[in-house]
Amino acid sequence: MSTIELKKVKVPNGETIAYRERSGGDQTVLLIHGNMISSKHWDIFMEAFDSSYHLVAIDLPGFGESTYLSEINSIQDLSNHVRLFVEALDLDLYAIVGWSTGGAVGLQYCANYDHPTEKLVLLASASTRGYPFYATGEDGLPDPTRRLETFEEVKQDPGKTLAIQGAYDRKDRDLLKAIWNQLIYTHNQPSPDKYEEYVDDLLTQRNLAEIYHALNTFNISNEFNGLIKGTGEVDKIDVPTLVLRGERDFVITEDMAKEIVEDLGDLATFVELKDSGHSPLVDDMGQLVREIEEFLKK
Repeated sequence: MSTIELKKVKVPNGETIAYRERSGGDQTVLLIHGNMISSKHWDIFMEAFDSSYHLVAIDLPGFGESTYLSEINSIQDLSNHVRLFVEALDLDLYAIVGWSTGGAVGLQYCANYDHPTEKLVLLASASTRGYPFYATGEDGLPDPTRRLETFEEVKQDPGKTLAIQGAYDRKDRDLLKAIWNQLIYTHNQPSPDKYEEYVDDLLTQRNLAEIYHALNTFNISNEFNGLIKGTGEVDKIDVPTLVLRGERDFVITEDMAKEIVEDLGDLATFVELKDSGHSPLVDDMGQLVREIEEFLKK
Protein backbone atom coordinates (compact mmCIF):
# COMPACT_ATOMS: atom_id res chain seq x y z
CA MET A 1 0.00 0.00 0.00
CA SER A 2 1.31 3.45 -0.94
CA THR A 3 1.91 5.76 1.99
CA ILE A 4 0.26 9.15 2.34
CA GLU A 5 2.77 11.92 3.02
CA LEU A 6 2.03 15.37 4.44
CA LYS A 7 4.06 17.99 2.60
CA LYS A 8 4.20 21.79 2.20
CA VAL A 9 5.05 24.20 -0.59
CA LYS A 10 5.34 28.00 -0.59
CA VAL A 11 3.48 29.74 -3.41
CA PRO A 12 4.25 33.18 -4.95
CA ASN A 13 1.66 35.09 -2.90
CA GLY A 14 3.53 34.15 0.29
CA GLU A 15 1.17 31.47 1.56
CA THR A 16 2.52 28.07 2.53
CA ILE A 17 0.17 25.38 1.28
CA ALA A 18 0.07 22.01 3.00
CA TYR A 19 -1.02 18.93 1.10
CA ARG A 20 -1.24 15.18 1.36
CA GLU A 21 0.20 13.08 -1.45
CA ARG A 22 -0.13 9.43 -2.37
CA SER A 23 2.09 8.14 -5.14
CA GLY A 24 0.59 6.28 -8.07
CA GLY A 25 0.62 6.34 -11.86
CA ASP A 26 0.89 9.15 -14.37
CA GLN A 27 -2.67 10.43 -13.93
CA THR A 28 -2.96 12.99 -11.12
CA VAL A 29 -6.22 13.54 -9.24
CA LEU A 30 -6.51 16.70 -7.13
CA LEU A 31 -8.78 16.43 -4.09
CA ILE A 32 -10.30 19.70 -2.79
CA HIS A 33 -11.94 19.57 0.65
CA GLY A 34 -15.00 21.40 1.93
CA ASN A 35 -15.73 23.88 4.70
CA MET A 36 -14.70 23.09 8.31
CA ILE A 37 -12.25 20.38 7.20
CA SER A 38 -8.91 19.93 5.41
CA SER A 39 -7.09 17.29 3.38
CA LYS A 40 -7.09 15.21 6.58
CA HIS A 41 -10.69 14.19 5.90
CA TRP A 42 -9.64 12.63 2.58
CA ASP A 43 -7.33 10.12 4.35
CA ILE A 44 -9.54 7.04 4.20
CA PHE A 45 -10.51 7.83 0.59
CA MET A 46 -6.86 8.09 -0.41
CA GLU A 47 -6.24 4.69 1.17
CA ALA A 48 -9.18 3.07 -0.64
CA PHE A 49 -8.89 4.61 -4.11
CA ASP A 50 -7.33 2.86 -7.13
CA SER A 51 -3.56 2.76 -6.54
CA SER A 52 -2.86 3.47 -10.22
CA TYR A 53 -3.73 7.16 -9.66
CA HIS A 54 -1.45 9.80 -8.18
CA LEU A 55 -3.51 11.56 -5.50
CA VAL A 56 -2.88 15.06 -4.18
CA ALA A 57 -5.15 16.59 -1.51
CA ILE A 58 -4.72 20.30 -0.79
CA ASP A 59 -5.27 22.22 2.45
CA LEU A 60 -6.92 25.43 1.29
CA PRO A 61 -5.60 28.62 2.97
CA GLY A 62 -6.93 28.92 6.52
CA PHE A 63 -7.49 25.18 6.87
CA GLY A 64 -5.37 22.37 8.21
CA GLU A 65 -1.68 23.17 8.13
CA SER A 66 -1.79 25.83 5.41
CA THR A 67 -1.14 29.44 6.35
CA TYR A 68 -3.75 32.19 6.18
CA LEU A 69 -1.99 35.48 5.53
CA SER A 70 -4.62 37.18 3.33
CA GLU A 71 -8.37 37.14 3.98
CA ILE A 72 -10.50 35.09 1.60
CA ASN A 73 -13.42 37.04 0.14
CA SER A 74 -14.72 34.76 -2.61
CA ILE A 75 -14.63 31.32 -4.18
CA GLN A 76 -12.56 33.00 -6.89
CA ASP A 77 -9.88 33.72 -4.27
CA LEU A 78 -9.75 30.03 -3.39
CA SER A 79 -9.55 29.09 -7.07
CA ASN A 80 -6.59 31.45 -7.45
CA HIS A 81 -4.82 29.74 -4.55
CA VAL A 82 -5.42 26.33 -6.11
CA ARG A 83 -3.91 27.55 -9.38
CA LEU A 84 -0.78 28.82 -7.63
CA PHE A 85 -0.50 25.46 -5.88
CA VAL A 86 -0.92 23.47 -9.10
CA GLU A 87 1.72 25.61 -10.82
CA ALA A 88 4.12 25.37 -7.87
CA LEU A 89 4.05 21.56 -8.04
CA ASP A 90 3.84 21.56 -11.87
CA LEU A 91 0.84 19.23 -11.75
CA ASP A 92 -0.73 17.99 -14.96
CA LEU A 93 -4.23 17.30 -13.66
CA TYR A 94 -6.25 14.42 -15.00
CA ALA A 95 -9.16 15.04 -12.66
CA ILE A 96 -10.37 17.28 -9.87
CA VAL A 97 -12.64 15.92 -7.13
CA GLY A 98 -14.29 18.71 -5.13
CA TRP A 99 -16.29 17.94 -2.00
CA SER A 100 -18.95 20.43 -0.80
CA THR A 101 -17.28 23.89 -0.83
CA GLY A 102 -14.45 22.19 -2.73
CA GLY A 103 -16.94 21.50 -5.51
CA ALA A 104 -17.60 25.22 -5.92
CA VAL A 105 -13.84 25.80 -6.01
CA GLY A 106 -13.48 23.10 -8.67
CA LEU A 107 -16.25 24.68 -10.76
CA GLN A 108 -14.66 28.14 -10.53
CA TYR A 109 -11.25 26.67 -11.38
CA CYS A 110 -12.57 24.92 -14.50
CA ALA A 111 -14.29 28.15 -15.59
CA ASN A 112 -11.11 30.20 -15.10
CA TYR A 113 -8.46 28.25 -16.99
CA ASP A 114 -7.96 26.67 -20.40
CA HIS A 115 -7.54 22.88 -20.23
CA PRO A 116 -7.73 22.84 -16.41
CA THR A 117 -8.28 19.08 -16.18
CA GLU A 118 -9.74 16.20 -18.16
CA LYS A 119 -12.60 15.45 -15.77
CA LEU A 120 -14.39 17.01 -12.80
CA VAL A 121 -16.14 15.19 -9.96
CA LEU A 122 -18.49 17.17 -7.72
CA LEU A 123 -19.15 15.34 -4.45
CA ALA A 124 -22.03 16.79 -2.42
CA SER A 125 -21.12 20.10 -4.03
CA ALA A 126 -22.39 23.60 -3.50
CA SER A 127 -24.43 24.73 -6.49
CA THR A 128 -23.22 26.70 -9.49
CA ARG A 129 -25.61 29.29 -8.03
CA GLY A 130 -23.98 29.34 -4.60
CA TYR A 131 -25.06 28.25 -1.15
CA PRO A 132 -27.46 30.72 0.51
CA PHE A 133 -26.86 31.99 4.03
CA TYR A 134 -30.13 32.75 5.81
CA ALA A 135 -30.56 34.83 8.94
CA THR A 136 -31.35 33.08 12.19
CA GLY A 137 -35.02 33.37 13.05
CA GLU A 138 -36.57 33.84 16.49
CA ASP A 139 -36.89 30.07 16.78
CA GLY A 140 -33.13 29.69 16.35
CA LEU A 141 -33.50 28.13 12.91
CA PRO A 142 -32.53 29.61 9.51
CA ASP A 143 -35.24 31.89 8.14
CA PRO A 144 -35.46 31.25 4.34
CA THR A 145 -37.29 34.57 3.88
CA ARG A 146 -34.25 36.56 5.10
CA ARG A 147 -31.09 35.95 3.14
CA LEU A 148 -28.10 37.83 4.51
CA GLU A 149 -26.15 40.02 2.09
CA THR A 150 -22.96 41.38 3.64
CA PHE A 151 -19.93 39.79 5.23
CA GLU A 152 -20.58 41.61 8.52
CA GLU A 153 -24.13 40.22 8.67
CA VAL A 154 -22.83 36.70 8.07
CA LYS A 155 -20.03 37.16 10.61
CA GLN A 156 -22.48 38.23 13.34
CA ASP A 157 -25.17 35.61 12.70
CA PRO A 158 -25.85 33.98 16.07
CA GLY A 159 -27.36 30.68 15.00
CA LYS A 160 -24.62 29.49 12.70
CA THR A 161 -21.44 31.55 12.51
CA LEU A 162 -21.15 32.66 16.12
CA ALA A 163 -22.27 29.25 17.40
CA ILE A 164 -19.65 27.30 15.46
CA GLN A 165 -16.94 29.93 15.85
CA GLY A 166 -17.62 29.88 19.58
CA ALA A 167 -17.18 26.11 19.62
CA TYR A 168 -13.88 26.58 17.79
CA ASP A 169 -12.71 29.24 20.22
CA ARG A 170 -13.66 27.19 23.29
CA LYS A 171 -12.42 23.96 21.69
CA ASP A 172 -15.84 22.55 22.49
CA ARG A 173 -15.44 19.09 20.99
CA ASP A 174 -18.79 17.83 22.29
CA LEU A 175 -20.72 20.60 20.54
CA LEU A 176 -18.83 20.11 17.28
CA LYS A 177 -19.57 16.39 17.42
CA ALA A 178 -23.23 17.08 18.16
CA ILE A 179 -23.45 19.33 15.09
CA TRP A 180 -21.74 16.77 12.88
CA ASN A 181 -23.88 13.93 14.19
CA GLN A 182 -26.98 15.96 13.37
CA LEU A 183 -25.93 17.07 9.86
CA ILE A 184 -23.09 14.89 8.57
CA TYR A 185 -22.70 11.57 10.39
CA THR A 186 -26.42 10.88 10.59
CA HIS A 187 -26.11 7.19 9.73
CA ASN A 188 -22.54 5.98 10.22
CA GLN A 189 -19.66 7.48 12.18
CA PRO A 190 -15.90 7.17 11.84
CA SER A 191 -14.10 4.94 14.34
CA PRO A 192 -13.72 6.67 17.73
CA ASP A 193 -10.02 7.35 17.22
CA LYS A 194 -10.57 8.65 13.69
CA TYR A 195 -13.45 10.84 14.86
CA GLU A 196 -11.15 12.49 17.42
CA GLU A 197 -8.59 13.14 14.67
CA TYR A 198 -11.29 14.74 12.54
CA VAL A 199 -12.42 17.00 15.39
CA ASP A 200 -8.78 18.06 15.83
CA ASP A 201 -8.89 18.98 12.15
CA LEU A 202 -12.08 21.05 12.50
CA LEU A 203 -10.33 23.17 15.11
CA THR A 204 -7.67 24.28 12.60
CA GLN A 205 -10.06 26.46 10.57
CA ARG A 206 -9.37 30.20 10.71
CA ASN A 207 -11.82 31.57 8.12
CA LEU A 208 -15.31 30.28 8.94
CA ALA A 209 -17.26 33.50 8.30
CA GLU A 210 -15.25 34.26 5.16
CA ILE A 211 -16.10 30.89 3.63
CA TYR A 212 -19.79 31.26 4.49
CA HIS A 213 -19.80 34.66 2.78
CA ALA A 214 -17.90 33.34 -0.23
CA LEU A 215 -20.48 30.58 -0.72
CA ASN A 216 -23.38 32.99 -0.23
CA THR A 217 -22.08 35.30 -2.99
CA PHE A 218 -20.94 32.58 -5.42
CA ASN A 219 -22.91 32.44 -8.65
CA ILE A 220 -21.31 31.44 -11.97
CA SER A 221 -24.65 30.55 -13.57
CA ASN A 222 -26.76 32.61 -15.95
CA GLU A 223 -29.49 32.97 -13.34
CA PHE A 224 -30.31 35.39 -10.51
CA ASN A 225 -29.93 33.35 -7.34
CA GLY A 226 -32.00 35.53 -5.02
CA LEU A 227 -29.03 37.67 -4.05
CA ILE A 228 -26.88 38.39 -7.11
CA LYS A 229 -26.99 37.95 -10.88
CA GLY A 230 -24.86 35.13 -12.22
CA THR A 231 -21.57 35.81 -13.97
CA GLY A 232 -22.29 33.32 -16.77
CA GLU A 233 -18.83 31.77 -16.26
CA VAL A 234 -20.41 28.31 -16.21
CA ASP A 235 -20.51 28.57 -20.02
CA LYS A 236 -16.70 28.48 -20.05
CA ILE A 237 -16.62 25.02 -18.45
CA ASP A 238 -16.05 22.28 -21.03
CA VAL A 239 -15.06 19.40 -18.75
CA PRO A 240 -17.15 16.20 -18.42
CA THR A 241 -18.52 16.32 -14.88
CA LEU A 242 -19.83 13.68 -12.51
CA VAL A 243 -22.32 15.12 -10.01
CA LEU A 244 -22.70 12.98 -6.89
CA ARG A 245 -25.19 13.57 -4.08
CA GLY A 246 -26.19 11.29 -1.22
CA GLU A 247 -29.90 10.68 -1.03
CA ARG A 248 -29.84 11.59 2.69
CA ASP A 249 -27.67 14.71 2.40
CA PHE A 250 -28.93 17.32 4.89
CA VAL A 251 -26.39 19.96 3.78
CA ILE A 252 -26.74 19.96 -0.02
CA THR A 253 -30.34 19.90 -1.18
CA GLU A 254 -31.71 17.98 -4.14
CA ASP A 255 -32.47 21.31 -5.83
CA MET A 256 -28.81 22.38 -5.58
CA ALA A 257 -27.70 19.25 -7.41
CA LYS A 258 -30.38 19.84 -10.04
CA GLU A 259 -29.12 23.41 -10.54
CA ILE A 260 -25.62 22.12 -11.26
CA VAL A 261 -26.93 19.60 -13.79
CA GLU A 262 -29.14 22.21 -15.44
CA ASP A 263 -26.33 24.76 -15.69
CA LEU A 264 -23.75 22.28 -17.03
CA GLY A 265 -26.14 20.64 -19.48
CA ASP A 266 -24.78 17.71 -21.48
CA LEU A 267 -21.46 17.88 -19.65
CA ALA A 268 -23.07 16.62 -16.44
CA THR A 269 -23.80 13.07 -15.36
CA PHE A 270 -25.80 12.78 -12.13
CA VAL A 271 -25.59 9.82 -9.77
CA GLU A 272 -27.48 9.56 -6.50
CA LEU A 273 -25.51 7.75 -3.81
CA LYS A 274 -27.89 5.38 -2.08
CA ASP A 275 -28.27 5.54 1.70
CA SER A 276 -25.53 8.18 1.97
CA GLY A 277 -25.44 11.64 3.49
CA HIS A 278 -23.00 14.53 3.19
CA SER A 279 -20.01 12.26 3.89
CA PRO A 280 -20.27 9.24 1.59
CA LEU A 281 -16.66 8.49 2.56
CA VAL A 282 -17.98 7.35 5.95
CA ASP A 283 -21.43 6.17 4.88
CA ASP A 284 -20.46 3.94 1.93
CA MET A 285 -16.87 4.19 0.74
CA GLY A 286 -17.26 1.25 -1.63
CA GLN A 287 -20.11 2.85 -3.53
CA LEU A 288 -18.31 6.22 -3.70
CA VAL A 289 -15.02 4.78 -4.94
CA ARG A 290 -16.78 2.61 -7.50
CA GLU A 291 -18.72 5.53 -9.03
CA ILE A 292 -15.67 7.79 -9.26
CA GLU A 293 -13.34 5.12 -10.62
CA GLU A 294 -15.85 4.13 -13.29
CA PHE A 295 -16.26 7.76 -14.35
CA LEU A 296 -12.52 8.39 -14.54
CA LYS A 297 -11.95 5.26 -16.64
CA LYS A 298 -14.63 6.07 -19.22
